[in-house]
Amino acid sequence: MDLRTALLVVFSLMAFTCAEPVKYIDCGSSAGKVSMVDIKPCPHQPCQLHKGQSYSVNVTFSSGVVSQTSKAVVHGVIAGVPIPFPIPIQDGCKSGIVCPIQKQKSYNYINELPVKTEYPAIKLVVEWELKDDTNADLFCIKFPVQIVS
Repeated sequence: MDLRTALLVVFSLMAFTCAEPVKYIDCGSSAGKVSMVDIKPCPHQPCQLHKGQSYSVNVTFSSGVVSQTSKAVVHGVIAGVPIPFPIPIQDGCKSGIVCPIQKQKSYNYINELPVKTEYPAIKLVVEWELKDDTNADLFCIKFPVQIVS
């Protein structure tokens, strides 16, 4: 295989494996600014989350404050009612962020979103917040998902 063919194969594979950034709504990021949200695997939106599987959530944001800590709070919003959605690691400093968080620096927050088998098959909105040490939102995002069997 010549170099051009090899490069074509590599770039084609990259195109198939790269997910499109997720469309989201900022719901009050008072202490930071989100630049991108990515959920893998999520080839189409709204993301279809299969029961019993786990999904990677990557939020790229810049901080507007200095913070020693960060804590994730996740809810599933169903008919306007927020219901706590447990995640394995709430500590943002153990989720791709090196703490202390510095002002005007960009970060990649990475965590897992496990979908339990006992969850109902339903459309909902995920609300994901990352709070600083004063409880202000480094980011707050909402994005639609559909839990499927």
